[in-house]
Amino acid sequence: MGQLILVRHGQASFGAEDYDQLSDLGIRQGQRLGEYWRQASQAPTRSDELQFDAVLMGSLKRHRQTWEAIAEGAKLQMTPEIWPGLNEYDSHALIETVHPAPLAKPDTPEMYKHHFRLLRTALQKWMAGETQPKGMPSFAEFSAGIQAVLQHVKETHSGRVLIVSSGGPIATAVSQVLAAPAETAIELNLRIRNTAVTEFAYTPKRHMLLSYNNLPHLDGAAYQGWTTYS
Repeated sequence: MGQLILVRHGQASFGAEDYDQLSDLGIRQGQRLGEYWRQASQAPTRSDELQFDAVLMGSLKRHRQTWEAIAEGAKLQMTPEIWPGLNEYDSHALIETVHPAPLAKPDTPEMYKHHFRLLRTALQKWMAGETQPKGMPSFAEFSAGIQAVLQHVKETHSGRVLIVSSGGPIATAVSQVLAAPAETAIELNLRIRNTAVTEFAYTPKRHMLLSYNNLPHLDGAAYQGWTTYS
């Protein structure tokens, strides 16, 4: 039985002109995850070496930077496969479908909550096929891209595979594996943390959810304040 590990990117630059850029903390989160995996693999009770049959990631900058940080911490040297189907949806394009006027920068708790209320509504309408955000695929196409990645993993591999992606694709993958309504992905996505680890077991026939949204690498007083959501 294979193991598929899905990792959300580290903290990006929410509210900045270029969101698709890890913050300094986001890089440290990725490095810490890699260090944690390397240290765990070296424990006396472990007999398996830290290695992956394959690494898959989206084509976004924050995916690449997260993988590079993980690889640095874990001392891994691998070339990831690029799968655009693992890219996040465009939150700005989504929000424009329900709020065409420019939004103020979300730099207060109230504006932050307002931003995500609009995003929730926009996601619901997109998933229902009621809107088509500019420059984005339909939700059916977005979902099919993620399904294609999962299909590739179970047809091509049998060992440990790592995916580095974003909250939307990971939440959608979980809802697919659980055969849950598409809207479930919204709730899962809005709660997923940066560099959180989600784990599937898989066979040639199916994927099975083992864990979701875990941060074992940030457990401890030294990492207080390292848990982020954006």
